[in-house]
Amino acid sequence: MSRKIKNTELPQVNDALKGFNIEINEFGEIISSYDINKLNDFLDKSVDDKKFRGIDVLKRTDDLPAEQVV
Repeated sequence: MSRKIKNTELPQVNDALKGFNIEINEFGEIISSYDINKLNDFLDKSVDDKKFRGIDVLKRTDDLPAEQVV
């Protein structure tokens, strides 16, 4: 069997994620060109999570300042 040829073509991405690159190194570590929080914010805004359809989602208390936690 021959070796798999590595694809050097860049995939199409959303305009908000231009420059995003993700790789897995030889140790299995995920290496990304974007901060994980920036990526999570993008996913929260643009991906519909069917588990939460029709449910009012409460803010997490660890995201709020201490004086606003009830």
